[in-house]
Amino acid sequence: MVTFTLPYEIRNWVWHHQRPVYAALFESALETLNTFASNDKQLLGKLGLTAVLHTHNRRLDYHPHVHLIVPAGSFHKKTASWHRKTGDYLFNEFALANVFRAKFLTALRKKGLQYPDSLPKEWVAQCQHVGSGEPALKYLARYLYRGVISESNIIRHEQGEVSFRYKESKSKTWKIRTEPAVKFLWLVLQHVLPKGFRRARDYGFLHCLAKRTLQRIQLLLKVSLETRQPVSRKPHLCPCCGNPMSFIPFSKLPERRPWRTS
Repeated sequence: MVTFTLPYEIRNWVWHHQRPVYAALFESALETLNTFASNDKQLLGKLGLTAVLHTHNRRLDYHPHVHLIVPAGSFHKKTASWHRKTGDYLFNEFALANVFRAKFLTALRKKGLQYPDSLPKEWVAQCQHVGSGEPALKYLARYLYRGVISESNIIRHEQGEVSFRYKESKSKTWKIRTEPAVKFLWLVLQHVLPKGFRRARDYGFLHCLAKRTLQRIQLLLKVSLETRQPVSRKPHLCPCCGNPMSFIPFSKLPERRPWRTS
């Protein structure tokens, strides 16, 4: 899993230019990884990527960054071969951060955005081996479907203040943050994305339009996909006779208009 994070110094500016900056974040992250993959002696091709945008940390502060699940391999259409990256090492984090910074600033200039002058030279990128990728996918899926904060983590609302808990990433311990109700609402609402903006995106052979390519890769790797059996639901029994009932959908037919005679 590769993570690209925007520096603290420009986050306030980013929030006022969300749509173009988020788009540039996706574009530059994709270009950076494909550049490294094409120059890698073991890969020599484009990757398949699943990218998810996050705009908050565990304290709900504004913290825009993008996570990318990267299968350690690339597919070559001309030779119909799969090139696998061996070992637990993908790319150098510091080199990724430097290239990402240059591509991100270039993307902003192409979009006509004038970014702040006080930019740090060193940016942050993380590249971590996550095995089969299933734990990382589950981690990202929780943030996609449960919202910014889970209701179970909101502890209390007393005297105009809201307290919620969060797990600190470094110490792995639970901590409590208490803020006025208005401040808490702002912590949540500041992470609402621009209308129509997609938080999760797939690229390369994981894109929805590359199903045939993905099937060829699965055949090469001899991947057998498990087919789930349909979930059997309990029948709804009639309260009078106890027999199973069936639901028949219907729609109201339009009323017929009487024929007009001339």
